[in-house]
Amino acid sequence: MTTNETATAPARRLGTSGPSVFPLGLGCMGMSALYGDADRAESLATLHAYLEAVPAGVSPLLDTGDFYGMGHNELLIAEALRTAPTAARERALTSVKFGALRTVEGGFTGYDGRPAAVRNFLAYSLQRLGRDHIDIYRIARVDPDVPIEETVGAIAEAVQAGHVRHIGLSEVGADTLRRAAAVAPIADLQIEYSLISRGIEEEILPTARELGIGVTAYGVLSRGLISGHFSRERELAPGDFRGMSPRFQGDNLDRNLDLVEALRKVADEKGVSVAQIAIAWVLSRGEDIVPLVGARRRDRLAEALGAMRVELSPADLTAIEEAVPAGAAAGDRYPQAQMAHLDSEH
Repeated sequence: MTTNETATAPARRLGTSGPSVFPLGLGCMGMSALYGDADRAESLATLHAYLEAVPAGVSPLLDTGDFYGMGHNELLIAEALRTAPTAARERALTSVKFGALRTVEGGFTGYDGRPAAVRNFLAYSLQRLGRDHIDIYRIARVDPDVPIEETVGAIAEAVQAGHVRHIGLSEVGADTLRRAAAVAPIADLQIEYSLISRGIEEEILPTARELGIGVTAYGVLSRGLISGHFSRERELAPGDFRGMSPRFQGDNLDRNLDLVEALRKVADEKGVSVAQIAIAWVLSRGEDIVPLVGARRRDRLAEALGAMRVELSPADLTAIEEAVPAGAAAGDRYPQAQMAHLDSEH
């Protein structure tokens, strides 16, 4: 999709206190971690293609985490912005998650939300990104040993100091959302939301809307599972997160791919791809929701951007939900140990 083709795409505002952004954000994690090796040159080309696709006057949203590739992802984004046209660089917004504690071997050992840690993580991210501020800053998972009020309070201090523009949250439940919003304005909640991950609809999404908090939805293609490109025969690279994901295992994978084939029939009737109809469904859930697409290649990015041209009628939405009913997915969205870190699942 070219800039001209996206020129009429309206921006979406992240909550009542957040920024206005392009309707599709770019999730950059896969360019550095958890899906096997990535092609650096192609990653940079994809970042540039995304920035170019966003029309003048609209802000591209680049989502990352300081622990993606142990800082590699932030350095990659910094290089992409440094080598992008000035106008695109100046419009681009950065959304950064922090707090994950890592081992030399790449393992995760918990999360640190202490105010001193917030300030430390922030200083390193600003240095790696080569920017004087981060647009949206959020802890990746709630630290169970630190009240969310203290963590959010520390980010609020960074906002006052000009180092952060907006406060975000990630994977928190409705109660935590309320407690955080009582401390300072929250721009958005980043949380998994897709046709096969609809847990937020019951309580979390209504609470966010009540509080005027936007949603940046990640996993809209469930890590490629409902992209239409994944197959039972696919061999995953060493270190690929999906090798441990319950939804990609055994009978669970078979059941989930059956859902994809049912969705493919709906997509074929619309003349679009499976990925496009899945992304379009998330886009249709409300103007306060900004899907994050995890494309790390230009062809996948072009396909994702094409979802913005897909118009879903009430009949289309009914057909989609008949193909993939709420709660139909087999398996949890993370391994059990990681599910325990999700405040949103408690």
